[in-house]
Amino acid sequence: MTSPPLHDWNLAPQQAIALQKRLAGRVEREDRLASVRHIAGVDIGFEQGGEITRAAVVVLGWPGLAVVEQSVHREPTRMPYVPGLLSFREVPATLAAFETLAVRPELVMVDGQGIAHPRRLGVASHLGLWLDLPTIGVAKSRLCGRHAEPGPERGDWTPLVDGDETIGAVLRSRRGVKPVYVSPGHRVSLATSLDWVVCCLGRTKLPEPTRLADRLASRRGK
Repeated sequence: MTSPPLHDWNLAPQQAIALQKRLAGRVEREDRLASVRHIAGVDIGFEQGGEITRAAVVVLGWPGLAVVEQSVHREPTRMPYVPGLLSFREVPATLAAFETLAVRPELVMVDGQGIAHPRRLGVASHLGLWLDLPTIGVAKSRLCGRHAEPGPERGDWTPLVDGDETIGAVLRSRRGVKPVYVSPGHRVSLATSLDWVVCCLGRTKLPEPTRLADRLASRRGK
């Protein structure tokens, strides 16, 4: 699954911010998906007090969402935690995990933001550009923007807005729990992002691809 390098990762924070602003213009916000047969879930954990980044990718078959393949890659953490620059901390290890997969998914769900980011380049968007794959961000918390409270029922949602721009949706994925924040990553529209997340919901708050990746990233999986 090798892709041509998009840029160097060894950047100071100000250089990384400038790069985000440039790359955001390359993110596609309209649907460009092949027929989906496999969906990957991505999440990142950390070991040894944050010294080691643990990237987890779980590939599920569609329909059915049976696990087809999974990969974990560990490497020394490249960048300290800097709000808004998490992709520079997380994407390199994720790319290495993707390199070991035998199956190339047609859609990727990432535990993190897509365009719902101050510079419109969250980890899901950044990863989508590197892989040249459709990606969706499914975050547990808000990074930017404002929103009303979504309705109480599973599937209820309300727009996430920053200025005059709709950058995502706040989705009630399960009755009685806090919502998740869904935003397009790359090559997927907001409407399609919502449709796929809802289709992949099981009995828990998170859609199955990122739920299983979360388990693996935090060592609760295999």
